[in-house]
Amino acid sequence: MTEFHNEYTWGKAVNENSEEKFHSNFDNAIEETKKEFNQKYPAIIGGKDFFSNECFQVRSPANREIIIAEFPLCTTKDVLDAIDSAKNSFEEWRNSSYKERIQVFRECADDFSKDKFHLAAIMTFENGKNRIEAMNDVDEAIDFMRFYALQLEKNEGFCKPTPHPNTKEKTRVVMRPFGVWGIIAPFNFPSAISIGMTTGALLTGNTAVLKPSSDAPLSSYYFVRNIFNKIPHGAINFVTGPGSVVGNALIESKDVAGIAFTGSYDVGMSGLKKFTEHTVKPFISEMGGKNPVIVTKNANLDSAAEGVMRAAFGYAGQKCSACSRVYVQEDVAEQFTKKLIEKTKKLKIGMPWEKEVFLGPIINESAKKKYDDAVSMAKKEGQILSGGSVILGSELRNGYFVEPTIVSNLSDDSKLVKEELFLPFVCVQKYQDFDDALKKANDTEYGLTAGIFSEDKTQVEKFFDKIQAGVLYANRTASATTAALVFAQPFGGWKNSGSTGKGAGGENYLQQFMRSQTQTRFD
Repeated sequence: MTEFHNEYTWGKAVNENSEEKFHSNFDNAIEETKKEFNQKYPAIIGGKDFFSNECFQVRSPANREIIIAEFPLCTTKDVLDAIDSAKNSFEEWRNSSYKERIQVFRECADDFSKDKFHLAAIMTFENGKNRIEAMNDVDEAIDFMRFYALQLEKNEGFCKPTPHPNTKEKTRVVMRPFGVWGIIAPFNFPSAISIGMTTGALLTGNTAVLKPSSDAPLSSYYFVRNIFNKIPHGAINFVTGPGSVVGNALIESKDVAGIAFTGSYDVGMSGLKKFTEHTVKPFISEMGGKNPVIVTKNANLDSAAEGVMRAAFGYAGQKCSACSRVYVQEDVAEQFTKKLIEKTKKLKIGMPWEKEVFLGPIINESAKKKYDDAVSMAKKEGQILSGGSVILGSELRNGYFVEPTIVSNLSDDSKLVKEELFLPFVCVQKYQDFDDALKKANDTEYGLTAGIFSEDKTQVEKFFDKIQAGVLYANRTASATTAALVFAQPFGGWKNSGSTGKGAGGENYLQQFMRSQTQTRFD
């Protein structure tokens, strides 16, 4: 049986002292990728390219003058056609052997691995991730395909005999696919999350209609383009356009058997209620976080500041796992905050495809307005310690660049402390007693990730025991709350951060796309 190993491209480059080779490969990919800009791409419905007179442009958030691609504005009818296509292909695909499906996804993963620098270069232009974050995104997509294929193989297609005391009764339990799945993906992980969710549906014998984010559809287009000729035409469909049209059509269709969604809590809950209004159907959702880090007086403050900085400002805070609240013990609050500010001010902000850049743009005009509103609120309710401005320098004038922002002296009930912002914006709050810090950290509707910095093992164990979140980290300098790896760190939230409690990249994930059936034969 095949063993699983994470793709881990940048991590391997660091371990092997081959960073320069990585950057050289990436630079070459960037130059090649630029030649592909401003092309017209289709939706894919029923195994055929679908073009439309009504289109939208995908522009780089780093430089709005760069037109990445143009995609169709699909109508409700187009989405219904895609659903019909998926429905008509279901029987053929579900009847394929699980070994055939495994082979399809292993081949696709291998193709992505060979093309990963190109795919990551596209992403850094498309959604503004720096080159390392973009490569990590593509790596995660590869990991999802390989890991889920291995899980299906290990569990023999989730079809196993069961013992019965009557030897004449032959019993077994099988897991069956539901039918057509709607996949609604976000902009921030346009390869990993969209491919991970779609793989979960397809690999288990379902068919799928994938709706990517309109801010970043090209990354997942390459996946659909790769795989749709390897499976029955119509088993995978790709429809582009606004959530108000495409997403709603998927959620409102009676022929869609399940939804896999990643996005905001408000949109996720609205979709869940609408989708299950008249019947019980699976709705797998990951809906964000307001992720805390606790820094105690027993912490290595330099490591804590580094870990918080990377977790708060990696990809401009546009991760559901980003650190957005820090609770620092009063004894060390001044020292910690000073270190955090110093590290933040050293961050290289600029075009995300450039080698030295850590922080690129936020995704769009709506995010910029949200940033402006958050800064205005911070000025009224607390104190801005660093940042707080839109960057208008000549080189960055055509993009959505903002300063990473650190705020303190807010009320624990402030919206800035309570609500997910999805911005490079972190709130630093003080506490006296460790139990109080745990209470404050848990005082949220979300429960996705959380971190602690303390050299006191008792505190760390208590943190692991008491924190109400699905993914926890202790003393992690590389990032206090982000960057989970497939298999090693299954990713899923508690409370309003997720609907199922079964983490992506974990051994239980695939079973969400199937339903159990017990079969008995009497001889």
